[in-house]
Amino acid sequence: MHPLDDPARSALTGPHARFAEHKGTVLRYPSDMSPFIAMPPDPTDADWLTLAALDPRPTVTGLEPPDGWQVEARLSLRQYVGEDVAAAPEPEAVRLSTSDVPEMIALVELTKPGPFLPRTIEMGTYLGIRREGRLVAMAGERLHVPGHTEISAVCTHPDAAGQALGTRLLLAVAHGIRERGETPFLHVLTSNTGAVRLYERLGFRLRLETELLVLNPGT
Repeated sequence: MHPLDDPARSALTGPHARFAEHKGTVLRYPSDMSPFIAMPPDPTDADWLTLAALDPRPTVTGLEPPDGWQVEARLSLRQYVGEDVAAAPEPEAVRLSTSDVPEMIALVELTKPGPFLPRTIEMGTYLGIRREGRLVAMAGERLHVPGHTEISAVCTHPDAAGQALGTRLLLAVAHGIRERGETPFLHVLTSNTGAVRLYERLGFRLRLETELLVLNPGT
């Protein structure tokens, strides 16, 4: 099994093991860091009961729930890897810190690139671009898998649209990952056709297509 086949579990049993919270064989990040929960490869009924106890509305990838569970949403998800992406540093980028988290959360809430919580910044390096002191774009590292690091939270304030700031930061984050001898990867909903076109134009290679399921245990 390739580490990217189940990146959340690969991260929580590997480079991010220090963050892992265990309940039986189910692993999760702290609730104020990331919503990712890692199930065993072949979950038992007991594992599904544990998942229901951990999260009343869990999200899983690539697993079908047992009888009695409701699938509230079924979303097509793509995983891309960037072995050949033309990564490059960004002179305008600054490394963000915990003191920047309120601004980062505000930018994420405005632009909706995906979940970003108060402790998400601890998962890896986050870069930003400021204009007149205001954070207008950011991108960073999320899941850290053996040999690979995920790029996430790529977003730009509408006031700074049209300057390719998000793309520049994405390539800068990819550059940092490459400098460590690792390969950048990312996830995108298939329905986000604009992002899909951008990632493919930048040279990211489609590795995996799967489904993201939002579940309700129904108990």
